[in-house]
Amino acid sequence: MLRIGLTGGIASGKSTVSDWLRNNHFPLVDADRIAREVVAPGEPGLQKIVEAFGRRILLEDGSLDRAQLGELIFHHEDLRQSLNSIIHPLIRSRMRKQLETFEKEGAPVVFLDVPLFFEGSFEGWTDKTIVVYVTESNQLRRLMARNNLTEAEAMARIKSQMPLEEKKKRASAVINNNGTIRESEDQLIRILKQWGIK
Repeated sequence: MLRIGLTGGIASGKSTVSDWLRNNHFPLVDADRIAREVVAPGEPGLQKIVEAFGRRILLEDGSLDRAQLGELIFHHEDLRQSLNSIIHPLIRSRMRKQLETFEKEGAPVVFLDVPLFFEGSFEGWTDKTIVVYVTESNQLRRLMARNNLTEAEAMARIKSQMPLEEKKKRASAVINNNGTIRESEDQLIRILKQWGIK
């Protein structure tokens, strides 16, 4: 089974590519989706987060207040590391189970959609990697518009990740997402054809 990592940066348009893969019925392990699942009410992950951060990070319905937690960890590296030490092992474990399931089902290829692919050292999990790339100015503009952030807030989030220029160097293939969605999809289709994936 060929394993392909899919990554990018915040507001680089990676979800556009993963949506195309999903809509075209390619097996996809979605790290973001799994990250939400492991902290859902009733999950041990949420209980561990409450033990570490207190009930202030819960909404009235008992679910995780992502905005509150995000605000907390974004400005405190030690708290971010504490959160990561709780949820990362849970996410990796569930990702491995999904990969095993696809393998048992005989899937010829599976994509791993991981936003922090290089930062999280996932290279050993995959055979090839696709990076969805945009210029920093486009990334900044899109992030400010999407999340209603000031330039300083958006830039702080961009700078908290590995630069896209660096990710580009490590990729097996790059999708330039500075143009239209159609142009990005065409690039993806070309890459899949080159790699013998239908």
